[in-house]
Amino acid sequence: MKHRQLGKTGPGVSALGLGAMGMSDLYGPSDRAESIATVHAALEAGMTLIDTGDFYGMGHNEMLIGEALKGRRDEAQISVKFGALRNAGGGWSGYDARPLAVKNFLAYTLQRLGTDHIDIYRPARVDPNVPIEETIGAIAEEVKAGRVRHIGLSEAGSETIRRAAAVHPISDLQIEYSLISRGIEDDILATCRELGIGITAYGVLSRGLISGHWQKGQGQGDFRGMSPRFQGENLDANLALVEALRAIAEAKGVSVAQVAIAWVAAQGEDIVPLVGARRRDRLQEALGAVAFSLSAEDLAAIEGAVPKGAAAGSRYPAAQMGHLDSERPRG
Repeated sequence: MKHRQLGKTGPGVSALGLGAMGMSDLYGPSDRAESIATVHAALEAGMTLIDTGDFYGMGHNEMLIGEALKGRRDEAQISVKFGALRNAGGGWSGYDARPLAVKNFLAYTLQRLGTDHIDIYRPARVDPNVPIEETIGAIAEEVKAGRVRHIGLSEAGSETIRRAAAVHPISDLQIEYSLISRGIEDDILATCRELGIGITAYGVLSRGLISGHWQKGQGQGDFRGMSPRFQGENLDANLALVEALRAIAEAKGVSVAQVAIAWVAAQGEDIVPLVGARRRDRLQEALGAVAFSLSAEDLAAIEGAVPKGAAAGSRYPAAQMGHLDSERPRG
């Protein structure tokens, strides 16, 4: 497994990270034993970065990861998002990134994971009611206490990134980045590079949409059933992009998912794709993306097949898009 450095001040991590959300939440039923086996297979393949959130399954995901890492904690670097509020029905109730809340969330996270420190701790979204300086300052106190090793951000815009970095070094920004989600390229990526902040890219397969495995009629009972990109004519248009990508993948003798992951990785040595595999077969497919490289000709062909801005529909429903600091107009 190759490794990459997360920014100037962040840790060295595996060139591919494991996103664990789907093992607990939002994408339909999952199998606990298979999830744990997948985490173990990831570790054995040399993957070190595991990404979770305290609100994934309302704590279920952290307990699952804690169980999977029992006796193997030193093999992994755990990235945790916090701050999203949910109700007993699983609905979303907003965000809380007040300093007292930061410390409360962290205490529960450490308990559920069965560890004494988190490698990268980050607010899941920017809380519009709390200055980012206060949130980052509270995490910085936990860094001094040894309970957090590095501070990250998630879905933050350039102005917020600069303000956060002025308080404490930021290891990485976690943000959606894929062939059909390229908003980061407008200015956020340049800001991160200027400040020496790495990128952990989630949604590299756009929640399975550009994996090459998605078919119409899937996912109606989970989060994707509410996603604009998976609906009606949008879905038809997006699946047509996948077929254009499939021709390139077949010519190289690899899968669509592998090309999509490799494309993200090829956008810079400061970018680490996160793959949301929850089964060992999907993990093995994703791992194949780091076994080959894309030539300039390959990249040009991919760009021709799926040009920037080609996706039909926004990446979240309108209400959730409103929570993304990274999507707020600049200026």
